[in-house]
Amino acid sequence: MPEGDTIYRAAATLQRALAGKRVEGFESVFPALTRVHEDHPFTETTIDNVRALGKHLLMQFSNGYVLRTHMRMNGSWHIYRRGEPWQRSRQRMRVLIATADFEAVGFDIPVAEFIKERAVAKHAELSKLGPDVLAGVFDRAEAVRRLRERSTSEIAEALLNQRVMAGLGNVYKSEVLFLCRVNPFARVDTMTVEQLECLIDTGRRLLLTNVSGAVAPMTTYVGLRRTTRRSDPGERLWVYGRARLPCRRCGAAIEIRKQGAGARLSYWCPACQPL
Repeated sequence: MPEGDTIYRAAATLQRALAGKRVEGFESVFPALTRVHEDHPFTETTIDNVRALGKHLLMQFSNGYVLRTHMRMNGSWHIYRRGEPWQRSRQRMRVLIATADFEAVGFDIPVAEFIKERAVAKHAELSKLGPDVLAGVFDRAEAVRRLRERSTSEIAEALLNQRVMAGLGNVYKSEVLFLCRVNPFARVDTMTVEQLECLIDTGRRLLLTNVSGAVAPMTTYVGLRRTTRRSDPGERLWVYGRARLPCRRCGAAIEIRKQGAGARLSYWCPACQPL
């Protein structure tokens, strides 16, 4: 599943390509989107802005509607110059927005809906999100409070809860826990405020580092590198994806286990992160 930094990069690139441009073409395989388009045509409207909110991507149009998309596991936005061949088949297209210069194509997107601009703040999902890790102004105290409310949860599961903190995903979860020397299976109520603050601050620092210079080339999806360590492709991550390999800090074998109702994989060093 794309994490907050990936969605942020996608929004930044779409903003660069589309903001202020007139829509010349709109297509969708979602009947609900098509009905809204038929009643309130998006052609001849202007794309006002594109922004990320946690793992949600919001595209605002001049007719008072906002397109919300969520990538889940396999969705992605691509940007192409008009006439340029797509890198994926048309059968995988879910949403297409064309301007005079570019085509923004949403492939394999499972969640897409139009929301009236005035209703965004009260949206059932968006209104319940925790503080956005990549927001310019971040409320750390509120993130700590929301974590502590989930006192009986395992910390790795709590960090993935978007109602606690929006934007952190499975890769960063394991990396942040390693850097703060916290075991993924520790319960929230066994942890100090200092430990919770370490996790929150480290997660925010890592994501902010990975969105610096966030605009990608205008010919592809924003799937740029993610690193919590070094730029060398072989040394980018501390523990994620490194099951049974030696810990980069102490040499112990990295462990892996499915965790929580979603059976998400957690990676950790048993020596650096004892329970």
